[in-house]
Amino acid sequence: MTETIYNRIAMLRVERGITRRQLADALGVHYQTVGYLERGEYSPSLYLALRIAEYFEVPVEVVFSTKPFPRIGDREVS
Repeated sequence: MTETIYNRIAMLRVERGITRRQLADALGVHYQTVGYLERGEYSPSLYLALRIAEYFEVPVEVVFSTKPFPRIGDREVS
C-alpha cells in the first residue's frame, strides 16, 4: 500500500506571491524540500505539516489530504 499525501502548497504559495525560497526560509527548511513537497516526492512530518498550515493561516486539511483534491472547475453542477 502506497501512502500518498496530496497537498496544495504550490497553489497557496503562488496565490500569495511567495517563492519557494521564501517559504523554505520561513519554515527553516531547504528550498528544495519545498519543491519535493509540492511535487509529492516527500511527505512532511506532522510537525512540518502543521507549521505549513500555520504559515498559510489555514487548517491543515486545507493544505494536505490522503485523497486527490478536486481540480478547480471540476465541480458537479446540479
